[in-house]
Formats: sequence, structure tokens, C-alpha cells
Amino acid sequence: MIDLFSGLDAWVLVSLLLALTFVLAFEFINGFHDTANAVATVIYTKAMPPHLAVFFSGVFNFLGVLLGGVGVAYAIVHLLPVELLINVNTGHGLAMVFSLLAAAIAWNLGTWYFGIPASSSHTLIGSILGVGLANALINDIPLRDGVNWQKAIDIGASLVFSPMAGFLIAALVLIGLKWWRPLSKMHKTPEQRRKIDDKKHPPFWNRLVLVISAMAVSFVHGSNDGQKGIGLIMLVLIGIVPAQFVLDLNSTTYQIERTRDATLHLSQFYQRNADSLGEFLALGKSVEGDLPEKFRCNPQQTEPTISALLHTLKGVADYHSLSSDSRIEVRRYLLCLDDTAKKVGKLPGLEAREKADLDKLRKDLTTTTEYAPFWVILAVALALGLGTMVGWKRVVLTIGEKIGKQGMTYSQGMSAQITTASLIGMANIFSLPVSTTHVLSSGVAGTMVANKSGLQGGTVKTILLAWVLTLPATVALSAGLFWLASKALGS
Repeated sequence: MIDLFSGLDAWVLVSLLLALTFVLAFEFINGFHDTANAVATVIYTKAMPPHLAVFFSGVFNFLGVLLGGVGVAYAIVHLLPVELLINVNTGHGLAMVFSLLAAAIAWNLGTWYFGIPASSSHTLIGSILGVGLANALINDIPLRDGVNWQKAIDIGASLVFSPMAGFLIAALVLIGLKWWRPLSKMHKTPEQRRKIDDKKHPPFWNRLVLVISAMAVSFVHGSNDGQKGIGLIMLVLIGIVPAQFVLDLNSTTYQIERTRDATLHLSQFYQRNADSLGEFLALGKSVEGDLPEKFRCNPQQTEPTISALLHTLKGVADYHSLSSDSRIEVRRYLLCLDDTAKKVGKLPGLEAREKADLDKLRKDLTTTTEYAPFWVILAVALALGLGTMVGWKRVVLTIGEKIGKQGMTYSQGMSAQITTASLIGMANIFSLPVSTTHVLSSGVAGTMVANKSGLQGGTVKTILLAWVLTLPATVALSAGLFWLASKALGS
């Protein structure tokens, strides 16, 4: 790992280390900010002692990051438009990274201090959107091109609908439990259990389910939120030291050949479907030759882009053999080809089988660009896991006592946790970032309504206000910081 950073100018190295520290600080804060939600019910119901609960939650968060992959990570990265990702220089990268991280950290710390279950996902996404929009304004780019709006809409939909689903499903699960075992002690609060049986812990089976579901929430939280940290670090590395990280330098000869073959097959795919795609891609009309050093992804430049990529990769068995500039060019070509292929897949006229083939080619194209070194995954896992073990108490009290007018019963805790783990697990499968905070707190609220316990209007309003304000506040904050940083760095 160390050799990847050798030869850097002192100020670039310092900036890089500072940026990585910022990202890991964000993940550490995310640990005690978001993960408190994962252990809130198990602590409040006294299914586990607090310090034991947060320790094991940290362990399962750690494992979730290690085993979660990078699908969600690059969903976050691709919120920024391809044009911004392919044309990042060091100064621009510094401004982008520090602005979005400073905005995200400031908002997370503020909401944590006041014990508000705000979403780190909303915070991070708002910060990224702010940078993209500010970059568009600074460079006279239309706002519609400043952000990858399709990706933003997809992520926004998952962030909006997942809490709604959490509310509804958790309520239905609780109703099912009450129908199945209406007189069970699992429908008692810890205080009621203590008064009736003089016992402070839940019944054995309820306790077991509470513990298992809490660890499941911790694991899926790590695999979802941890990937956001991985995506941030990759943005840092690509933005500040692109030559070392724009491509996976550990790619095998087979992986490089697979990328080259995918490019060739993509060309054949377009030729095979020239009747329906010829005009969109300007097939046969593009002028062969060198592409500009910096270019916008234009579908009508697809043929020269393919030619340039095949020429650059000809005879390459190891990315180390490419010059720094060539590595950056290869990434530009691959990102633009993938972006165009995604647009082609949405055009009418292609058969379902052809679209499936195109999706496979896109996956092969991005094999060596959508990756994360193991040390990045490990660092994020450690930061998130360690952050879990501090600062949890404020949010636990909000989840357990301040959402409903009555304390949480064991069955409510189980319903909310099982629902949260299931929904976030599904989101991971589809590489969609979601908010553990909002899914769980919505699930708890749903069980309160189903249990006819009532909701505390003040707390619910505070959570909703944080939910509504987080995006615009972080967009404005990161945009302002990016503008200031761009002026200061002259980027």
C-alpha cells in the first residue's frame, strides 16, 4: 500500500492524509450516530447489557463492511455526473472532497448532539449533490448536467419509500404477533415485566430474537453504510492521486482481457443493432482520430472512443505498464462507454435479450474501475466498528422512550428490528443506499400506532423536520464550502 503513495509532492500527501482522516472520522461518527439505532431496541428492552450490545454491534458492523461488496459504494460515487468524475484534477478533487466531508461531518455531529435520529445517508447524499450543483454553477454547466439525476432519483426513491415500508411492515408484523400470541409476555414493556414478574430481562425466546435481529441490523448497516465510506475514500483517492487509483492496478491479465473483449463485443453489439442505434450513436459517421484531452461523454463519439480504448489496451497484460496519463484515459473511455451503454439500454426497439447482453457487457467494462483495495475496506470497517462503541446513549433514549407515548414492548422491538434488517438487506441486494435511522425509527413508530400506544408529537416532528431539512441544509452547506474551496485553490 505504501508504495502507491511514494513520489507524491509533500502538499499532495498531506492533503491526501487529511482527506482520508476526514472520511474515517465521518465513518467513526456514523458509527455512534447511526449504529445507536441498531442497538436501541435491544438495550432499551434490556435484552443485552449496553456495553455488550455495542461491542457486538461493532463486531457485526465490522463484518458487514468486510463482506458487503462495493455496489452501494459506487451508487454513491455515480451520483456525480460522469463528466465530473472523468475530468478531476488534484485541486478540483481536494475542493470536492473537503467540502462534502466538512458539510456531512458538521451536520452529523449537530444532530447527534441534540439526540436527533437524523440520517447519515441523507447527509452524505445531500453533500455530494451540493458539490455537483456548485460545480455546475461555477463552470457554467446546465444544472440538469450538474448531477446524475437518474441515479439521484433512484436513490431518492429508496430513501423515501424505505421508511414508509418500515412503518407499514413493522406494524403488520406486530399485529401478526398479537394475533398469534395475544396474551404473551412479549407484549409487555420492561417496566411492566419488572412489576409483574420482578424480572428485568425479556422472556428467553423473545430475548434471543431481539439479540439476533439487533446483530442482523448491525450487519446490514455495516454492509450498507460502510460502503458509503468506501465510496467516499475512492472519491478521495481518484480525485487526489488519480494515477494510482483510477484503475485497479492489481487487475489480472484475465481481467484486463475481459475488459478489452467487452469493448470489442460492445462494438459488435452496436453494429448488430445499427438499424435502431445508428442515428443515436452516429455509427459510421464519426471521424477517427485522437479524442480531446477532456471531453464530455457524447454517444456520437462512441466509435472513436472504442477505437482509442482498444488501441490503448492492445498488448497490455498489466496496468502498471501504462503511463499515468494512459491509465486516466482508459478510465475516461470506460466510464463514457458505460454511460452510453446505460442510455442505449433505455432506448426503445431493443429486445429484452439484447438488453440483458448489454447489461453483462457493462459489468465486464467496469470490472477494473469499480473496485476498492482491501486496506480501504478494512479501514472503513475499523472506523465504523469502533465508532459504534461510543456515543450511543442519546439516540437509544429517543428510540426507546420518546417516539411513543408509552415505552416499547418486546414485541415492538422485535417487529421493528426484523423489519429493518430485512429491508436494508434487500436494499443491499439491489445496491441501493438507505437510512438505517429512518427505517428503524419509522418501524418503531409503526409498532406504536399498531399497538395503539400513541406517538409523541414533539419527537416525531423533530425527526420529520431533520428528515426534511437534512438534504437542503447539506446541499447548501457543501455547495458553499465547495465554492469557497474552489476559489481558494484556484481550481
